[in-house]
Formats: sequence, C-alpha cells, structure tokens
Amino acid sequence: QVQLEESGGGLVQAGDNLRLSCAASGSFSSKAMAWFRQPPGKEREFVAAISFSSSMRIYADFAKGRFTISRDNAKKTLYLQMNSLKPEDTAVYYCAADSNRNWSGSYATNYDYWGRGTQVTVSS
Repeated sequence: QVQLEESGGGLVQAGDNLRLSCAASGSFSSKAMAWFRQPPGKEREFVAAISFSSSMRIYADFAKGRFTISRDNAKKTLYLQMNSLKPEDTAVYYCAADSNRNWSGSYATNYDYWGRGTQVTVSS
C-alpha cells in the first residue's frame, strides 16, 4: 500500500518558480512515479514521469525545458521543479505511483496510487 501527499502549491505570478513535493508512505522505492495535472474545466493531463532509479524521465511538450522531475528514494519524496510558470500552468497537480513497474511512462492508467492534489495558480 502506498499513500501519497502533495505539497508546495500556491498562488504565484507569471515567470515565478515553484517546487512541488510528494511525500510517500509505504513501499515507495520500488515504484515508477509521475506528475499529472488537471487545468480548470479540462481533462487530466500528463506532466512528467520518472523511473524508480531515475534513469528514465519523460516530459510533456509543455513541460520540456521548464519543469524537472526528480525523486529521493531515501526520503520517499517525489519533486517537480517548475520554472518560468505561465498562467496556462494553472491546475491541480497530482502525483501518482505504479505499484507494479519500475517504469510506467505517460499513461495514467498505469498508475494505481494517486495523491489528492495541490493547487497551483499562476496569475498574469
């Protein structure tokens, strides 16, 4: 069993940086993990994913060059560093974990544990 709790969201201005954290409890170190987001009035979308060993990472096109996903297995924490935020980054951000695979890519259906989300609001 894995429990996930996001933190670090808030209200920022366009161009600001923000770092999200996702603290995991349970058997964390063997899980692929990812960040997803749901903008207001839109479907949930993939942001970034990282393998158990951090050897593989992928990003959505909108995140490339601005966002960085990382993890610290010793601290059981997943991170998302977001730089140069834009108003269109406004969303609820969720972390997710796959209990079966070390790498799960961008497919939300691969992830069976989800946090409750943290709100990120970027003002123009």
